[in-house]
Amino acid sequence: MVPELLLALSALIATAPTAAEQPARTRTFGLECTTTVGPAAGGALELWVPVPHSDASQEITAVEVETAYPYELLEGRYGNRMLHLRLAQPPAAGFSLTLRCRVTRLEHRNPLLPRAAMRKLPKPPPDPELKRWLGPDRLVPLDDRIRLWAHEVVAKANAQTDLEKARAVYEHVVSTVRYDKSGQGWGRGDIYYACDARRGNCTDFHAVFIGYCRALGIPARFSIGLPLPAERGTGEVKGYHCWAEFYTKQTGWVPIDASEAAKNPDKRAYYFGTHDENRVEFSRGRDLVLTPAQQGEPLNYFVFPYAELGGKPYSGLSHQYRYRDAAE
Repeated sequence: MVPELLLALSALIATAPTAAEQPARTRTFGLECTTTVGPAAGGALELWVPVPHSDASQEITAVEVETAYPYELLEGRYGNRMLHLRLAQPPAAGFSLTLRCRVTRLEHRNPLLPRAAMRKLPKPPPDPELKRWLGPDRLVPLDDRIRLWAHEVVAKANAQTDLEKARAVYEHVVSTVRYDKSGQGWGRGDIYYACDARRGNCTDFHAVFIGYCRALGIPARFSIGLPLPAERGTGEVKGYHCWAEFYTKQTGWVPIDASEAAKNPDKRAYYFGTHDENRVEFSRGRDLVLTPAQQGEPLNYFVFPYAELGGKPYSGLSHQYRYRDAAE
């Protein structure tokens, strides 16, 4: 190749936008969340319904609540939002409540990954919970066995920096855990279950990723919400989805989705550094104490309504989540 052409191609490559510099994809849709409370007798009823929150990756507007009873919209730890309703004498026949909102979700990606050494990180607002994202969860302990397994993974990959270590953990989880919801034990985000069975759903994948990162001194956090099919339209969302982020001083928060990468091997590189726009986040963190605080145990995660009757967990709830994409 002649030198002039080589120089021209080099200049073109240097100035061409990377994938991270392309405009982020967006999706706007209406979300309708209906909670049905069955017959309840035996004391006061308290109901908490998760409400999507706005952040850098999603904008929540036009929030409406349809119910016959007074309620509050409150904020809890980690910026989580929720609707709270208390009835001293709940109706014997039960009742329903519907929350509607408009969601604009952005493709969430970390722009520093392609050329991290060539860029300066815009100074983000301080995260007051950074130490929390280094600590254990009830089902994700940080004991000697977890630390040993995590260090074995990074040693095998010869990973040196925090970014390299997180990438090694991600590749390990995607390669060794199978997306499989058969049998029992999956779906709780129990790191020991996932490490032993090597299978599960998104909660189990990210329990391993988050636990190993924290064991290596890398802050990592859990988020949960709803997945939407990539095809635009209208429909019902019957299940939840969760994902994770990790933090380094060089990159800030980096999104990952290990379970989607396992299900879509051709997107394995994409999901290290990106969350697609086909989702909506409901809450962040695990072992959650609600606002006002529930009397029962902290919630493993908060994506579906939770209620207590007479101060005890009440199971007579059902829910339906529906979406409708906005016209292009």
